[in-house]
Parts: sequence; C-alpha cells; structure tokens
Amino acid sequence: MKRSCLTTLVLAMTFHASAGQFPEPPIDEKPAQGLRKAVFAGGCFWCTEAVFELIEGVKGVVSGYSGGTAETANYRRVSMGDTGHAEAVEITYDPAVVTYGQLLRVFFEAAHDPTQLNRQGPDVGPQYRSAVFYLNEEQKRIAEAYIRALEAAKVFRSKIVTEVTPFKAFYPAEDYHQDYAASNPGNPYIAFNAAPKVEKLKKACPRLVRRGGK
Repeated sequence: MKRSCLTTLVLAMTFHASAGQFPEPPIDEKPAQGLRKAVFAGGCFWCTEAVFELIEGVKGVVSGYSGGTAETANYRRVSMGDTGHAEAVEITYDPAVVTYGQLLRVFFEAAHDPTQLNRQGPDVGPQYRSAVFYLNEEQKRIAEAYIRALEAAKVFRSKIVTEVTPFKAFYPAEDYHQDYAASNPGNPYIAFNAAPKVEKLKKACPRLVRRGGK
C-alpha cells in the first residue's frame, strides 16, 4: 500500500542518484509502420503512466498488473505482495515516431530507479519491482543490451536489478487508477513522486516529449 506523505517526501528526495551519463541504446528496433506494445514495471503505476503519457509517438498508456494470474489481478490482492504481479503499464506506441529503445531510455532515466530491489521509493514489496516484460526476442535483446551498456557506463552507483522476463499477460487495473496523476495533481503522493519524474523527463529527454508536454 502507499505510504504516508511524510515518508514519501523523505524517500522521494533520494530518487535516482546517478553517477554517469546515459548512453543511447546500443541496438534498437527499426522504425516501422503499425502500432506496437511495450510493458514495463517501475513502481507505482500512477507515476510510470504519468511519464510515458508525455512521450511523442505514444498512443496510449494503461495501468495494470503483469506477472501473475487473472484471478489475483486486482489492487487489493496485488497489494498483498504475494501474487507474482507487478504494478505495470502497457504502452501502445508508433515505432515510426518513437522506438522501443527510446522507451527503455525513458524507463531507466526518468520513470524509476532500477537499482531498488522489490521497492520504489516509499512503496515496498515485489509488486513494486523493476521489470521489463518483453513481448518478443527482439525486445529481449534490446533490453539486455541496454542494461549492459548502462552498467558499463556506470550510470548508477548501485547495480541494476531490473528483471527482463517474458510477457505472459497484462490485466488493466481498476478504472480509478487510469490517468490517476493527471486527474489528481493535488494529491501529495503525486506531487512528491510523479511530478519530479515528469520534470526529470522534460530535462533529460526533451526531444522525446510531446509538444506542449501534455
């Protein structure tokens, strides 16, 4: 479950202590026609969704659960931390505009801290783990190569713990979770957690942000 606002504030200030410069993905998919999907887990899906909704070429972002079964794919059960699910986002994107590798860069640089094991900032438990759920072998190769590049560049002061695991299914979260950050900008959790990630995105990857940043 989400922690108190005070704890959130203290832990949010430790987000993403990086040491080196972010490299570009060493390999990537080629621009192509037609929409594709990517599924990432990086802590609270409210925050991850808020970041990816701003990317040019992203056509839709859905908050949900991945890694477990349909029977346990609901917020109450997932919050217990024993279902195998992670809070995740399903991203529908246009690879003629933004590539899978570029989405990975956003994921690692702005959307979350990939060095935190089974937690993300104030949220603790395996449901908040860092994971790339690859939909095909190309996505797997791109993700694994990028993680190796990030490690070689010593971008982070700690080891990357992101799981690269095969995609099985994605279950959309309850309606009230969708577009949560955009609908609740005054929520202290959003102000202390999602908003700083959005600002980091705009500074770190401005060329990937949709015009107007909305």
